[in-house]
Amino acid sequence: MTDLEIGLDTFGDVPADDTGATISHAAAIRQVIDEAVLADELGVDVIALGEHHRPEYSISTPETVLAAIAARTQRIKLASGVTVLSSDDPVRVFQRFATVDAISNGRAQVILGRGSFTESFPLFGYDLSDYDVLFEEKIDLFAELLKEQPVTWEGTTRASLVDADVFPKTESGHLDTWVGVGGSPQSVVRTARYGLPLMLAIIGGQAGRFAPYVDLYRRAAEQLGTVAHPVGMHSPGFVADTDEQAKELFYPAYKEQRDRIGALRGWPPLRRAEFDAEVEGGSLYIGAPETVARRIAAAVKTLGVGRFDLIYTVGPQSVSARTRAVELFGSKVAPMVRDMVAE
Repeated sequence: MTDLEIGLDTFGDVPADDTGATISHAAAIRQVIDEAVLADELGVDVIALGEHHRPEYSISTPETVLAAIAARTQRIKLASGVTVLSSDDPVRVFQRFATVDAISNGRAQVILGRGSFTESFPLFGYDLSDYDVLFEEKIDLFAELLKEQPVTWEGTTRASLVDADVFPKTESGHLDTWVGVGGSPQSVVRTARYGLPLMLAIIGGQAGRFAPYVDLYRRAAEQLGTVAHPVGMHSPGFVADTDEQAKELFYPAYKEQRDRIGALRGWPPLRRAEFDAEVEGGSLYIGAPETVARRIAAAVKTLGVGRFDLIYTVGPQSVSARTRAVELFGSKVAPMVRDMVAE
């Protein structure tokens, strides 16, 4: 698999400076831009920015930050990870990403999702009881918009369109569009139905658990007569100079974040033994460059995916540790993974 893509993914977690003080949301956004520029210089294939509307994250409009990154980079692909389509307007999403595509000379990529967090729904006036129909209708409209022809469409969640022409058009006539899926078979089949690439969010347990979803996507595409694209996956992790350093830098912020989210979802507090087990054989890719590269390569081979994105930030880590992680990932991890997978 010589065309394996290797990327970095962040929600713009608000980090700490080297005194331990939390920086501002504005400074956190600028930090992400600097990290993306460094990733581009080091040959990382993709930078993906997630959308959140919570205090611990700085990025609520990925495409705005991606436009800033576009102006300072040359080759790295510029993705959302994900855009919460359910609480947005498909026409506006298409327009914004087509604009980023223009600024970046064709490097924009939108990854559509339903959102694992729900803050955007009340914020933008949507009822959570419409969670499923919102995404079903809006991805249907988005698929029509991707044809870049006048659209006639009718649904229940937004105004109907009659021969509506949407601008700007992309220069190539193609906006790179994926669908992010957390583990619902119905979502996998829907992605195949629209002939869009699949991005699996694997944030816990062994990667091999998701092999049936990869197989389902390919079988569904075959039966529906659409294209089964190379599947992508993204998982959290962190790179430092040694295995021990990586774990000790990552664990406190990870536990803080995990327990905060867990309190809302009824999870018990994270125990260190659980964390160590995830690092050893689950979906936390944490350690020195060779350790992380070996585990990523194993996951890529197990699932037969064509792309791996590492969610490289969590909570109030220090800016210097994050910068070092990007540096090690781009200069050491990514080349090693490509070599290991090619073997």
